Amino acid sequence: MIADFDSSRRKRALAGDAGAIRHLADSALTPLFQFCLYRVGRDRHLCEEVVQETLCQAIRDLSNYDPSRSQNSIFGWLTGIARNHIQRVLGRDGKRAVSLEALWSRMDKELLEVYARLDSQVFDEDLLEREETREMVNVTMSQLPQHYRAALEAKYVRGESVREIATASAMSEKAAESMLTRAREAFRETFLALARNLNVEVMS
Repeated sequence: MIADFDSSRRKRALAGDAGAIRHLADSALTPLFQFCLYRVGRDRHLCEEVVQETLCQAIRDLSNYDPSRSQNSIFGWLTGIARNHIQRVLGRDGKRAVSLEALWSRMDKELLEVYARLDSQVFDEDLLEREETREMVNVTMSQLPQHYRAALEAKYVRGESVREIATASAMSEKAAESMLTRAREAFRETFLALARNLNVEVMS
């Protein structure tokens, strides 16, 4: 999980603080790799190239990152950079690249609409107790917004209680419950959207 990257860490990184820069690179490496892997057709070498170029550009262009606009979460800004590098590396691969670019352009638009709706509506409790394959669960989690993924990992991977999640997130238990409800619904909606679009192009 990417830790918060607030204005203080940004300032230190811009001043050349090796610890702040290392914090950014170390915490972003795995989530970025997960985000990019399926977008480059599960080609690990291309994925490693994209992640490396993304992190290098992020460090160079860190002055463009505004923590106040993203609630101190840098992941969305990083994935914006990553999308450009994904487009670049796929451009070297002809027809399949065009197919993948079109697929993920469509997916990004659909998922953006899903998350906008989730943030503005309240959903009933909907526990996701199904037998998905490990790979589909992984690709679903890798595409969730950072705060939803973090909530689900805390609850279902680390087994934290709602109270513990609320304390760690500096929110009330009611707010934490609401976030978990939206996170579960986001997982379900994302899983279904990916299943509609990815079975042939990516999962085969």
